[in-house]
Amino acid sequence: MRHIHIIGIGTGNPEHLTIQAINAMNAANVVFIPTKGAAKSDLADVRREICDRYLTRDGVRIVEFEVPKRSIQDRTYTQSVDDWHAAIAQIYEGLIADLPETGAGAFLVWGDPSLYDSTIRIIERVRNTDTCAFDYSVVPGITSIQALAASHRIPVNLVGKPVEITTGRRLTETGLTHESTIVMLDGEQAFSKTDAPDAEIFWGAYLGTENEVIRSGRLGDIADDILRLRAEERARHGWIMDIYLLRKGRDFDD
Repeated sequence: MRHIHIIGIGTGNPEHLTIQAINAMNAANVVFIPTKGAAKSDLADVRREICDRYLTRDGVRIVEFEVPKRSIQDRTYTQSVDDWHAAIAQIYEGLIADLPETGAGAFLVWGDPSLYDSTIRIIERVRNTDTCAFDYSVVPGITSIQALAASHRIPVNLVGKPVEITTGRRLTETGLTHESTIVMLDGEQAFSKTDAPDAEIFWGAYLGTENEVIRSGRLGDIADDILRLRAEERARHGWIMDIYLLRKGRDFDD
């Protein structure tokens, strides 16, 4: 039976790969590399570098495929994502069907496959079509949350307090409701619209790479600086991946 390895590769530093991830790559017949156009060529380049560094078994092929863009016109957010996943699933189905019947393929997933990534969902969607039989395994990777905390040299949680992980869209809808809130996928810079000027923000982009930039401080004091820096970095690179932690309170506060 065909086998698919879904491998977390961290946030852009090839040294984020675990030994388990390297072994899984070398167990594959084919490593699949997604491409997202010239503006995001860096994302594919990191995957190529990872393959150059760590593929040591002869005969492992590299197959690149283009990821379709998500269409949002006349659709709700959930409808647009569902349609997008369906389009990607068709591509995955073709890639998997081209594997030998007892062969293995590997998808290299930014960060960790379990955190705000849909590779597992899409692979399950393909399995449910019953067009070709395969099973799969998941190899965890360093998340952007871990990379953010490491770069700022902070724990994510306050002592004995919970941590919320959410999106910019949700933060805009609900406001800041927890002592520690990790915000991902924030294309609208929700931190700048949040009525919590005394909260601390720990922000970072391109974490773990040579282009890493981080900022921290009182939200009311540095929100504008982060907005300016974020716009400059996006213009410079053509894309941006950023994440931040918003924190209210201190350790041992009641």
